[in-house]
Parts: sequence; structure tokens; C-alpha cells
Amino acid sequence: MRNQKRASGSLLDEWCNRLRRKVDPNLTDTQVTVQEISRELESQADPEWKRKLIQWYGQYHEEPKSHGVPTPSIRKLSAKYFSKVKGRPKGEIFRLCEELLASGYVEERTVAFDWAFRLRKFYEPLDFRVLESWLKKYVHGWGSCDDLCTHAFGAFVFQYPEFFLNVKEWTKSEDRWIRRASAVVMIYSIRRKKHLERIFEIADALLTDPDIMVQKGYGWMLKEASNRYPKEVFDYVMKHRMEMPRTSLRYAIEKLSPELRKEAMREET
Repeated sequence: MRNQKRASGSLLDEWCNRLRRKVDPNLTDTQVTVQEISRELESQADPEWKRKLIQWYGQYHEEPKSHGVPTPSIRKLSAKYFSKVKGRPKGEIFRLCEELLASGYVEERTVAFDWAFRLRKFYEPLDFRVLESWLKKYVHGWGSCDDLCTHAFGAFVFQYPEFFLNVKEWTKSEDRWIRRASAVVMIYSIRRKKHLERIFEIADALLTDPDIMVQKGYGWMLKEASNRYPKEVFDYVMKHRMEMPRTSLRYAIEKLSPELRKEAMREET
């Protein structure tokens, strides 16, 4: 009976898709899929969660466009729909991601970045252009920056370290989120014991950045590095602690031993 219901549901979905194409013959398979995802997200909307989300983002002066769906539910839905599209060519799935991102909704963006990360085994150098275009066009806050950079884009840089010079150029951007991305994108690599010397290059470039979200970003990068390389991070902090903003410094030393944290925070006499 359960299998019959599932089969009936699949036939109904296909019938609905065909009907929508009859109504609008210009409607593509890509748009149909994105519309299906958006409708299901809307059906799971939780007004109270939406209120809390807007309040949370508000403290960072951001105004998210959201259905109001909790993250665990988004992840579950993302996995469900990826199972339906994973057999398609990577370029086609990337186009689906672009359609999702263009909606402007937090939830659709989460699905798009999740799908991009699921494709990491199939990355190739030309994909840098796609990922960077998403960073510049669709990242407008800390949540989207960190989601893209600690997963899909971070995995790309880990696989293709020759693009590090491109990443380092981001430190000069006028966009605070692109500068933050230059640090956060290295976290994926440092968690896998790679590219330690490069994170210090990024930290050097962002050392006195006046933006608190950038300060937190490179401080977080150094904190992640301290899990694997506490001595190297401590030495770096001690060398630069008089120049580093206190926000970056506190983030960087958070995982160090109490003795090292006390030494790093000690005022010069």
C-alpha cells in the first residue's frame, strides 16, 4: 500500500509538471523544480521561527527574505530534492542553484549552497568562476558568507590551492563580506591540516581591518588553526597582538590554554 501511494504521488507530480508546461510552454524543467522546492518550503513556514530569524539577523543590520523554515527542515528537504537531480550534469545542477539563489530567500540559498557542496567530488578549475560569481552576487550577510565558504567554496580551494592568489585579492575588496570570505574560505583547509602558511598571509592582509565582521572572520580562522597548530598561532598572535583589534585577538586565542590566553591578553607595561 505504501509503495502504491508513493507511485501514485510520483505520477501526480509528473502530471502536475506537464500541466504547468501546458499552461506556460516557456516554463523550463529547471523552473518547475525550483517552484516545487519553493512551494514546499512555503508550506513548512513557521511564523515564530521567521520572527526569531529576522530578530537574529537584525542585530547585524540585515533584513533577510525568509519563509521561516528551521535549518534542520531545510537540510532534510535539500537532501530529498538532490536525490532527484543528482543524476543530471553538474552544469545543469549549477543552473538550478542559480535559480534558487535568484529567489533571494534564505531557505532557497541554503539548498543551493548545500547542492554545490554535494558536487565537490566533481569540481574542476573552471568552477571557480561560478562560485566567485555567487559570492559577489548573492552573499550579503554573515550567514550566507559562512555557509558558502566553509563548505562548497572551501572545498574548492582545498582541492585547487593554485587559486589562493585569487582568494588573497578578496582582502582588498570594498565589500566587507568578500573580505571576510577570504579568511573563512580557508577554514575548510585548515581543519584538514592544509595551508597553514596561507592563513597567516590572509591574517596579515586583514590584520587592521576596521570592520568587526571581518575581524571576527579572520579571528575565527586563526582559532580553527589553533586546534591543530597552537604554538604557531600563539607565536603569530604574540608578534601582532599590539596591532590586532581586540575582537580578532579574543577569537584567535579562544581555544588556547588558559596560560597562553593570559599571556596573549597581558597588557604591555
